[in-house]
Amino acid sequence: MTTIRDVATAAGVSRATAARVLSNPELVAETTRLRVLEVVQRLGYSRNSVAASLRTTRTGRIIVTVPDISNPFFSRVIRGVEEAAQEAGYAVLLGDTRNEREREEQYAEMLNRREADGIIFLGHRLPTTLARVLDRDGSRAPIVNGCEFTPSLGVSSAHIDNAGAAYEVMDSLYAMGHRDVALVLGPQDSPLTRDRLIGAQRAAEDRGLIGRLVVETGDFSVESGRRAANLLFARTPRPTAIFCFSDEMAIGTIAAARSAQIACPEALSVVGFDDIQMARYVDPPLTTIRQPMAEIGRKTVELLIAILQGRQSAPVSATLPHRLIIRQSVGAGPFARAASTGPTDERS
Repeated sequence: MTTIRDVATAAGVSRATAARVLSNPELVAETTRLRVLEVVQRLGYSRNSVAASLRTTRTGRIIVTVPDISNPFFSRVIRGVEEAAQEAGYAVLLGDTRNEREREEQYAEMLNRREADGIIFLGHRLPTTLARVLDRDGSRAPIVNGCEFTPSLGVSSAHIDNAGAAYEVMDSLYAMGHRDVALVLGPQDSPLTRDRLIGAQRAAEDRGLIGRLVVETGDFSVESGRRAANLLFARTPRPTAIFCFSDEMAIGTIAAARSAQIACPEALSVVGFDDIQMARYVDPPLTTIRQPMAEIGRKTVELLIAILQGRQSAPVSATLPHRLIIRQSVGAGPFARAASTGPTDERS
């Protein structure tokens, strides 16, 4: 059977040009077009319309996988995805992977079977199936990551500067007179934990306080924040400020402080990360990094559509702005100096 490659070779053009003559002839110079058509007729080439249809048909659907649908942070991101997808004429298939590799692979296989036009994954792991799609299609693979940026994955991503945000939190705490600062990390395998820890440690090093920085590990949940806080309260000296790598862990820390009769912020300052809706309603209202959650979701769709429309030739790293929001959960530390200006203050 004569193939399009045979036609291209006989006509002395590239395979892409030969295919373009048959699909979009107006884009090809007349002399080249006539030469290709002559070869088509001479070799008796017949385009396989069924195969061509399978390659070009759009489903009008995109898949979005989320590691924990109960996390309020992801709900805001998903809302942004939904809004942008609907505006672009796409329906969203939502998959809660529960941080399980098997579930991640199941949704990835849907893309591999062409049951959706593209996939946005909000976790940090690239399923094996998607890695194979990347190997096969390269930069044309309709795969985008949101929130947890890892350059080595080789896919486009929308996120904030997590290291820079963590540095800003620590610098603010040090400027308010805190020296014994503790961190409550997220999961060890998370790029969010990695980048925020880098930023926090850099700030401590710049102040000459890396030796006074202490660390406990959580999993971004309220309960893990409470457990980590109780361990930190047993230390000597006890930290005067705790920076949690998620708002939920910070809420757990505030609850633990209340149970231990440690006044916040008089005896303990607490900072979170994300600015979920509940952050401003806890007692005291939580100081935190505000992530543009809906905008992250919208940007992932924008990046995916650029791939689907052939407008993107290489992975894009889209870094969106964050803000440090100062509320009542932070106060002056033992070495208080004049408070620095800059962060947005939402005290009431």
